[in-house]
Amino acid sequence: MGAQKLDPYINVDPGTMSPFQHGEVFVTEDGAETDLDLGHYERFMDENLNKYSNLTTGRVYWDVLTKEREGAYLGETIQVIPHITGEIKRFIYSGARAAGADVLITEIGGTIGDIESQPFLEAIRQIFLETGRGDCILIHVTLVPYIEGSEELKSKPTQHSVRELQSMGLRPGIIVARCDRHVPDALRQKIAMFCNVKPDCVIENVTLPSLYEAPLMLHSGGLDGVVCRELMLDAPPPRLNEWEAMVERSKTRERHVRIALVGKYVQLRDAYLSVAEALSHAGYALGTEVGIQWVDSGTLNSENAGTVLGGAGGILIPGGFGDRGIEGKIAACKYARENNVPFLGICLGMQVAVIEFARNVCGLSGANSSEFDPSSKDPVIGLMEAQHGVRGKGGTMRLGAYPCSIRQGTALERLYSNGMVYERHRHRYEFNNVYRKMFLEKGLVFSGMSPDGALVEAIELPPARFFVGVQFHPEFKSRPNKPHPLFIGLVESAAAV
Repeated sequence: MGAQKLDPYINVDPGTMSPFQHGEVFVTEDGAETDLDLGHYERFMDENLNKYSNLTTGRVYWDVLTKEREGAYLGETIQVIPHITGEIKRFIYSGARAAGADVLITEIGGTIGDIESQPFLEAIRQIFLETGRGDCILIHVTLVPYIEGSEELKSKPTQHSVRELQSMGLRPGIIVARCDRHVPDALRQKIAMFCNVKPDCVIENVTLPSLYEAPLMLHSGGLDGVVCRELMLDAPPPRLNEWEAMVERSKTRERHVRIALVGKYVQLRDAYLSVAEALSHAGYALGTEVGIQWVDSGTLNSENAGTVLGGAGGILIPGGFGDRGIEGKIAACKYARENNVPFLGICLGMQVAVIEFARNVCGLSGANSSEFDPSSKDPVIGLMEAQHGVRGKGGTMRLGAYPCSIRQGTALERLYSNGMVYERHRHRYEFNNVYRKMFLEKGLVFSGMSPDGALVEAIELPPARFFVGVQFHPEFKSRPNKPHPLFIGLVESAAAV
């Protein structure tokens, strides 16, 4: 099984988009900066996606214009059809080949009727012609709203949306009705008749307490069976025991713990979507309800840190960029270290933990990152050697999965039970090795290193219950039924307080 997301916006990729507008940037194993929906795909499918899993309008035009400048079209007049649609089709077919999948799921973002979506829909129409019914099916997700005043579900938005699709030469084979309550059989029959689909091809998608219940609900509604029938796939019944057990565990958690997530984008919680999900995954495995206390680092300082963070069982500082809110994050690190509160720093979170340790333990009062203060006398965090001279912003960081060698006798070794792991990265700055000896002498442990020993990948502070910082992003590899070891470590330590 493979999956793709086609996004109509003009950005080449989400890498340079504001988290306030678009949420987190999800990084794949091969280093693609992608839409956060790919995180959902990986969590549900437990498959690692790749650079062929996310495409934008900007990327399509970028690739077509690059080919035109190189003379690849031999002087042709470049048009939406066939060149833009042809590039979209090439990407879809390439994604299927790269995944080696029997079935490729391709989602087109946006809403039917959006101007920017039209080339993608036209490309899908052409793929239908090329593959034929039985090898391709269109599943249309549509809203069935409930009107409080008349106390009824309305099918008109679905009918209009399907009519718009049909005007483009696309006929949905399955309609998934997004709704807040059960769709009566009579309304399903009505939608089937007016939208020209079989009655059992109208599947309700009701709002649920947990997103991870959705596959079980859709299975009970017959979606998987209908898809296999329409694609003429002879598939065995799904094995859902493990997933059902995970969902059941999520409903029967007896312990409760609060984790303070200290970040600068907390007003839009999708900016930390994978982190929040990874905390929940650890809670499922440990029978613990994990409540997140969202703390704006811009409002935090050394004077109020005890008041704000005092009720938290653990503290997590996720990744980010720029100097806004940095002093608040440093105050959170100081509070965690001095009060032995379980702590996990991710990417920038590890870097601010290093800065705090340098200032308050090593006595380097002016310690900082060269990202925030280029003139700092003690840049304990500096620009990576490979990043010197890099001018562009998009797709130029250290991206994707890299190996990390784990030191024996550390918390990382206990949690991973492995001497070498591969984790995903997204950063330009790193620990400045000039200060490595000083930090070691003051008690900081470098528990994870690049195999050549050049790059600090993880730090620990024994004998704290749990104080870990990592340069990589463990949240991207967590699954609801396979929680990431570092989140297990944080939640387990926090729940034991």
